[in-house]
Amino acid sequence: MSIDIDEQYDKIYRYCFLRVRHKETAEDITQETFLRYLEHPHYNSVDKTLQLLYTIAGNLCTDEFRRKKTAELSAAEVSDENVEEDIISGYELRQALDKLSEDDREIILLRYVNEVPVNVIAKLHNISRFALNRRIKRILGALHEYLGKEELI
Repeated sequence: MSIDIDEQYDKIYRYCFLRVRHKETAEDITQETFLRYLEHPHYNSVDKTLQLLYTIAGNLCTDEFRRKKTAELSAAEVSDENVEEDIISGYELRQALDKLSEDDREIILLRYVNEVPVNVIAKLHNISRFALNRRIKRILGALHEYLGKEELI
């Protein structure tokens, strides 16, 4: 599997931003992720590239949380463009996502925001693909319940 660095860079950035909720910190972590990946030739395993990138990024995000253990993380920034639309369309979903555990939220964001394949997410969480699929179904059911809707859009 050959990866498109530009596409993966954007996905890793979104992943980091959703975890640390600070634009500059997410940018720094994303850059550090790719630096570490590219500095170590033994990381360049074709079949494990995505898993390695997300593992490195996840570890760096965790390190950031440890450094700022006592400080409050800032809320996600809202862009000035289409503020009303963003607030209306994202508020309920954001609240529902915040009700999920950190692991469940990460799984959903990896799968549906960053479009990471199920087998890569399963390896990151050390579970089988089948167990992950059942877990995703359970999480989506919880989101349906939180949103009070029969279907997610």
